[in-house]
Amino acid sequence: MEDTSSEIGEALQTKIGVVGAGAWGTALAQLSANAGCDVNLWAREADVVTSINQIHENVTFLPDIILSDKIYATSNIEEIAGADFIFMVVPAQFVRMILLELKKYISENAVIVLCAKGIEQSTGKIMSDVVSEILPKSPLVVLSGPTFAREVAGGLPSAVTIASKYQQVTKRLSGAIGQPTFRPYASRDVVGAEIGGALKNVFAIACGVTAGRKMGDNARAALITRSLSEMVRFGEHYGAERSTMMGLCGLGDLILTCSSTQSRNMSLGIAIGEGKTINEVMEGRKTVAEGYHTSSILAKICREEKLDLPIVMAVNDILHEGKDVSMVVNDLLNRPFVSEI
Repeated sequence: MEDTSSEIGEALQTKIGVVGAGAWGTALAQLSANAGCDVNLWAREADVVTSINQIHENVTFLPDIILSDKIYATSNIEEIAGADFIFMVVPAQFVRMILLELKKYISENAVIVLCAKGIEQSTGKIMSDVVSEILPKSPLVVLSGPTFAREVAGGLPSAVTIASKYQQVTKRLSGAIGQPTFRPYASRDVVGAEIGGALKNVFAIACGVTAGRKMGDNARAALITRSLSEMVRFGEHYGAERSTMMGLCGLGDLILTCSSTQSRNMSLGIAIGEGKTINEVMEGRKTVAEGYHTSSILAKICREEKLDLPIVMAVNDILHEGKDVSMVVNDLLNRPFVSEI
């Protein structure tokens, strides 16, 4: 009898489409390929596509990491549409535009795995609401947690939250990409997973400012703790579970992003704290610091909803209102003493 086992294995192989070939998108493509999946990676930049396909390296966004030959890069988004799981890893402000393009080709059975972290500036919507608006029939998963792209791509141990209303979908995704060095933890709290990922970027900018001004480790520890309090307050206002904020996609991501210059958001804050203007910092950056965009829409929401998030408002005042850093820091330090809750 003819041996068809290899053909059966190939037929059952999970197909992953990754939309966005920045550092994190490339790392997720590498992770998926290492798990045995077939991976198509979409990039807008022709030189990125060429680099990945010809020398198996994303020279622009993730240099010095040799990529699996199971990753095929393309600038044709239609080639992504047939995947079992489609990872959305473009910057948050571009998610709507890319989804509208993808909608022309996508299968209703494809699961959207949302990896973008932010809030849409034009509408104030979290990314899961944007996805549900454009692709209402597509199952949705939010993937979020304390992960630097280079470490994931290099196979160092990491853990994330994968949140979805559909338990079977989270099991399938865990089975497809889970590895000893990449541990996914399932949750049903989609809103909580998203809010933690969006707000931590703003708080990382604040921590960067304290580092840039050499305010010390005590100040950073206090700021991270008070940032968590604001994250919980905002999340609960939108129906998120407090326990989610205390998990990988909340506290875990907050600690990582506020503690390392690998964080684009923290490095932005450091530059501001050292005295550079926001225009000087943003000029020439290849990658997006999501907290910059998120801070302005968060401040607007806080004003409209009468939410007290002083760290968020302080970051917005520095980045978007042109207020003096010293004055903003002084105002924060001179707020009235309150209970810790």
